[in-house]
Amino acid sequence: MAAFDTETTGVDVETDRIVSAAVVVQNGAGARPRVTRWLVNPGVPVPAGATAVHGLTQEHLERNGRWPAPVMEEIGRELAEQGAAGRPLVVMNAPFDLTLFDRELRRHRASSLARYLESYPLCVLDPRVLDRQLDRYRKGRRTLSDLCEHYGVELAGAHDAAADAQAALDVVRAVGRRFSARLERLSPAELHTLQAVWHAAQARGLQAWFARSGAPEAVDPAWPLRPELPAAA
Repeated sequence: MAAFDTETTGVDVETDRIVSAAVVVQNGAGARPRVTRWLVNPGVPVPAGATAVHGLTQEHLERNGRWPAPVMEEIGRELAEQGAAGRPLVVMNAPFDLTLFDRELRRHRASSLARYLESYPLCVLDPRVLDRQLDRYRKGRRTLSDLCEHYGVELAGAHDAAADAQAALDVVRAVGRRFSARLERLSPAELHTLQAVWHAAQARGLQAWFARSGAPEAVDPAWPLRPELPAAA
């Protein structure tokens, strides 16, 4: 499998930027991974709150980061390579990372993620969606660090893109082992399709909970990529 993760300037997929990214390719549990990392100078201010999460300061990124356009091209080609190789791509909370990356491609390359994947679509495995579906009645949060603790996965260096990608990949393997009886007959493509259905149902349930709580939050049911906002928006 392969795994993809980003660190960003914030949590708005339409306006925030990628400051670091990583793709981890591992042919089997325990095999030595191949890690590709990118550090990006986003060309916009990096909020202190974001720096507090991932530790990447404005000064460090301006000094050591690359301009976004060539980086987005390289990431796009790397993800296309994983699709061509038939490797499932693990992405924790895929609608965030993949949508934000798609918007970066549109911003800096006048392109889209779909264009890079038109010949070999990705098969995505999202540990957040899988865990919520397969162990839906468990209480507690389901962040990556929470999932690592629950499934006994080591997370060395949280909020480092490569470390988070590796941990997400290990969590998917742990989920597969724990729920093998429910998953072993499914191909990765079938599981990809099911996750889209599961995520939509999860989103509807969360939206209903917000409504009962009087919160104005909106939950997007799209997975693994949110559609582009209309130009008028």
